[in-house]
Amino acid sequence: MQTWIKHAGRGMMLLPLAAGAGLSAMAQDASAVSAYVDNSYLFLIGGLIVMFMAAGFLCLEAGLVRSKNASMQSLKNVGLFSVAGLMFWLFGYNIGYPGSTVAAGWIGLPAEIPWSPSDALDTGYASSSDWFFQMVFVATAASIVSGTVAERVKLWPFLIFTAVLAAFIYPTVISWEWGGGALDSHFGFSDFAGSTLVHSTGGWAALIGAIIIGPRAGKYFGTNINPMPGSNIPLAALGTFILWFGWFGFNGASQLAAGTFDDINAVATIFANTNMAAVGGVLAAMILTAVLYNGKVDPTMAFNGAIGGLVSITAEPLAPSMGMAVAIGAVGGILVVLTVPLLDKLKIDDVVGAIPAHLVCGIWGTIIVAASYGNAILIPAPDADGAIGVSYAGQLIGVIATGVFVSAAAAIVWMGLKVTMGVRVSDEDQQIGLDRAETGVDAYPEFAS
Repeated sequence: MQTWIKHAGRGMMLLPLAAGAGLSAMAQDASAVSAYVDNSYLFLIGGLIVMFMAAGFLCLEAGLVRSKNASMQSLKNVGLFSVAGLMFWLFGYNIGYPGSTVAAGWIGLPAEIPWSPSDALDTGYASSSDWFFQMVFVATAASIVSGTVAERVKLWPFLIFTAVLAAFIYPTVISWEWGGGALDSHFGFSDFAGSTLVHSTGGWAALIGAIIIGPRAGKYFGTNINPMPGSNIPLAALGTFILWFGWFGFNGASQLAAGTFDDINAVATIFANTNMAAVGGVLAAMILTAVLYNGKVDPTMAFNGAIGGLVSITAEPLAPSMGMAVAIGAVGGILVVLTVPLLDKLKIDDVVGAIPAHLVCGIWGTIIVAASYGNAILIPAPDADGAIGVSYAGQLIGVIATGVFVSAAAAIVWMGLKVTMGVRVSDEDQQIGLDRAETGVDAYPEFAS
C-alpha cells in the first residue's frame, strides 16, 4: 500500500510502504528524507547568498576605482564568475574533493573529470546542491585578486589567471583540509569556512600579482604617494553591505547540515557570531582611523574593517562566544588600518585594500582558531581516540603551506602571462582609462576622469 504523510511543513509527500511495514520504518524514511531536503536547501540557499557576494565585490570594486575604470571592473567581475564556474566544473571540484590522495595527502587524484552529479538518500544531500555551494566559493577567491590588480591589468590575461586559479590552485589548497588531505589528517588543521583556504588563497594570489604587475602609473614618486581616490563611495558602501549579507551564507551554510536540532542551532550561532565580528571590525577601524588621522574617519577603512572582521571569524564562527567574536573581528579591523599604509611604504599597489582584509585577516583568523577551544595545544598531537586536535602549530603549518604553494603557483602563472602576452596595459591606456582602452564602453560617459 501507499501512505501519505506530512513532510516537515513542505506539503504532502508520497512514500511507498510495503504492506505490513511498521510505523517505525515509515518514521525512519521520513526522517531521512526530511534531513536530505533540509541539508540540500541549506546548500542551495547558502549558495545563492554567497553568489550575491559577487555583486558585492563588483559594487565595492567599481566604487573604489576611478570612474574611467568602472566599466572594466564590472566586466571583470562578471567574467571571472563565469570562468570560475566553468573551470570548477571541468577540473576544480574533483581535485578539491578527490577520490584518493597520494604524496602523503598533498596531491589529490580526481575520481572523474569533469564532475557529474550522483544522488542517493544516504549521502544526506543532493550532490548538485553541494557542487553549487562549493563553486561560488572559488569565485570569491578570484574576486579578491580582481580588486587588488585593478586599473592596470589586461582583461584576457586576468581571466586566464582566474581559470588556473579555479581549476588547479584553489582546488589543491582546499583538498588539503576539506578534501581530507594532509593538513586535515596529519596536522589537525581547522578552517571552518575558509579564512585561509579561500581568503588567504585569494590574498596570496593578489599579492604576487600586484608585485609582478607593478603599481599603477603615477601612484608612487620616490617616497611620495599619490592618492587615487575611488569614484563612488556610496556604491562601495552598498558593496560592503552586500558582502556582509553574503557572509551569512558563506559561514552559515558551511555547517553543511540543517536537518537536526543541533545543526540548525549551530547555524543560528554562526549567523550571530559572523554579524558581531563584522561589527567589531567596523568600530575598531573607525576608532583607530579617528585616532591616527586627527579625528577624521576614513569610510573606506571602515568598509574594509567590516570585511576584515568577517574574514577573521570565518575560520571558526561556531566555537567562540559572542564577545570573543567581537574581539576577533575588532583585531581584524585594526590589522586592516595598520596594513594599508605598510603596503604603500613597500610600494605594493592594492587598489581596494583586499590584501589587508583577506590575506592578513585570513592569517589572523586562522591562527586564533586555536584560542577558540579551551584545550588548544601548541603542537599537533592525537587525543585518546587518535584524532589530531587543533593546535597553534597546526594552524600555522596550514597558513605557511598555503602561502608557499599559492605564491609559487601564482608567480609561475603571472610570470608566464607576462612574458607571453603581457599582463599590464600601457601607461597611455591607464591615462585614458581601461573603460576605453579595454572595453570601449565608458561607465560614466559624461563624467569620465
